[in-house]
Amino acid sequence: MEMDAEIGVEMGMEMRSELKWSRLEEAARSVYSYMMHSRPDEWGGHQWSDWAMNREKWDWNPGVGIVAAVQFGLAIGDERILEETEDWISRNLAESGATKVINTMAPYAVFPMLYVETGKAFYKEKTREIAYWMVNEAPQTREGAFEHTVTENASFREQIWADTLFMAVLFLARAARLLNSRYLADEALKQVLIHLRALQDEHTGLVYHGWNCETADWMSGASWNRANAWIACGIPMILSEVESVSGGSDTLDEIKGRYLKLAMALAKCQHASGLWPTVLDYPDYYEETSGSAGIAYGLYLAVKQNLVPHTMKGHADQALEGLLRQINERGVVAGVSGGTPVLASLEAYNEVPVFPTLYGQGLTLLLLTEALGQQTRAGVQ
Repeated sequence: MEMDAEIGVEMGMEMRSELKWSRLEEAARSVYSYMMHSRPDEWGGHQWSDWAMNREKWDWNPGVGIVAAVQFGLAIGDERILEETEDWISRNLAESGATKVINTMAPYAVFPMLYVETGKAFYKEKTREIAYWMVNEAPQTREGAFEHTVTENASFREQIWADTLFMAVLFLARAARLLNSRYLADEALKQVLIHLRALQDEHTGLVYHGWNCETADWMSGASWNRANAWIACGIPMILSEVESVSGGSDTLDEIKGRYLKLAMALAKCQHASGLWPTVLDYPDYYEETSGSAGIAYGLYLAVKQNLVPHTMKGHADQALEGLLRQINERGVVAGVSGGTPVLASLEAYNEVPVFPTLYGQGLTLLLLTEALGQQTRAGVQ
């Protein structure tokens, strides 16, 4: 009888794991499908819909989605997804040379991965070209950080934004690994540390959205949810690429110490729903989905890389459950705040409208992909 009971418990656990896998895969495929295959008439008619969901641009918004698409395709072994990514690159590559700014670096982060998968020399050659353009020609602030430059007709002179780690430094780190370049790896780590030193509040551990090198302040001083997400997920993604190439042990030690401080601070701000408010230290502000997905994804990676205690996985698990409730049957991720420059006041962040975006789909897909990977590694499929 005891043996029968044990078998029953094991079967029950196995069934729950299989259900969880099925639920995650179904959610991931639907999020991917809406991101890559939805039509303009499905976008809800919001005034920002064309910018938010239009894939046919070479910029950061579709770039985040493309990064997620490749990682999802590789994780589930679906060559069709990689083919669709290559088709997107073919359609939009001509636009990539028109404006070389930090935000247009985001799609290049898939080039090193596609070179490894396809062996096409173009991806490696373009990776080399863009990486050395970035370190030799991209505008830098007086503190040595990449100045946050954008495709829109706007200038953020001498400003350091958290967004840059994901939009540009991730590509640089992947380029360093592909090219086996300690020079590029050390530059990537230097950029991470400059950004952390400029943006992290030494008291709370959270990071601010931006730093103005001219006025030496954090401008509105917002510990914005998605800014923290770009750093929370960007740093472990970057470290996984460069640790074997770089020689910067002292730099690595400081980055890891600061990351741990950030993770501990993020855990304190999480709501019971699993999500985080759009300004982290303002719990009455609305919960924001894309940043919550990015934070949870980062925590999963950080646990795996021993950057944070294993207990942090519980916070990511809680966020995953909250995120799944934000995905409808078509794969639309709800609760995503629109594109957000450094705003003039804290109150303004709570007024940013929410609507589906490619980066919202992408960050959610990255989280789901990692959750599926953890199920695979645990032997559940």
